[in-house]
Amino acid sequence: MTDTVLVTGISTGFGQEIALMLGEKGYTVYGTVRDMSLRPKLEAMAAKRNADLRVVQMDVTDQSSIDAAVNKILEECGSIYAVVNNAGVLLRGYFEDLAEDEIRNLFNVNFFGALAVTRAVLPAMRQARRGRVVIISSVAGKIGAPSGSAYSACRFAQEGFAESLRQEIQPLGVTVSLIEPGITRTETWQRGTASGVGRNAANPDSPYYAWFKQAQTLFYNAMESSKITVEDVAGAVFRAISEPKPRWRYVVGPRAKLVISARRYIPGELFERFYFGEVVKRITTPAR
Repeated sequence: MTDTVLVTGISTGFGQEIALMLGEKGYTVYGTVRDMSLRPKLEAMAAKRNADLRVVQMDVTDQSSIDAAVNKILEECGSIYAVVNNAGVLLRGYFEDLAEDEIRNLFNVNFFGALAVTRAVLPAMRQARRGRVVIISSVAGKIGAPSGSAYSACRFAQEGFAESLRQEIQPLGVTVSLIEPGITRTETWQRGTASGVGRNAANPDSPYYAWFKQAQTLFYNAMESSKITVEDVAGAVFRAISEPKPRWRYVVGPRAKLVISARRYIPGELFERFYFGEVVKRITTPAR
């Protein structure tokens, strides 16, 4: 009897590779999508890799959808060993340019969605006195950046939730791990697209327009030069699920490790002056 893993948001990117890799490794994986028309393509990918993947419908912002998917898994398998909270969206733009509904949607998916799915699976894990809760966060959950105010806010919120939850449920035999990737190139985020950008963020009439353009250039340059792959992130998730004593945090990527270590060990004022100061300077200095 294999352990069952629930992975949210497997349409593309991290979630897709996480689901396929865990299925290859011998887990029974239930991967969620909002649009079930994607099911044939995902099942074909799983068959090609000999991965045990079962696609189910779930919208992490809809409690009835979450309950239906979790109940289906429990009826078919009897237990859920691990949940990987991956479903998420990106939102970039200077804070004044971001609409209230955009920020609320960001939190509803990335933060409250992860809370709702975790709440739904915890009773079964608690009763079994074993389980793994994995949350896909980001380096943005440790360090903020211009045009990332809302996104970092929701990732910081995830980090605080996970840190507290870990202490609450570890005595029950259930562990919590955060996966913190650096900027990673995926098919979802491509230079020149409006994906993940606030409606007013790229408005030429915005007082932040020139700075946002510079910030976007830095963001996409970092993405296109990134050495991190979706396989690296999936590998970190596999370790968090399979290691006898999983780590609290898995930082993915050399740049992310360097920046997080620098902030940890360099005095705060020096780090702010040299790191944040350099970022702001590069964004606010007019391009030649």
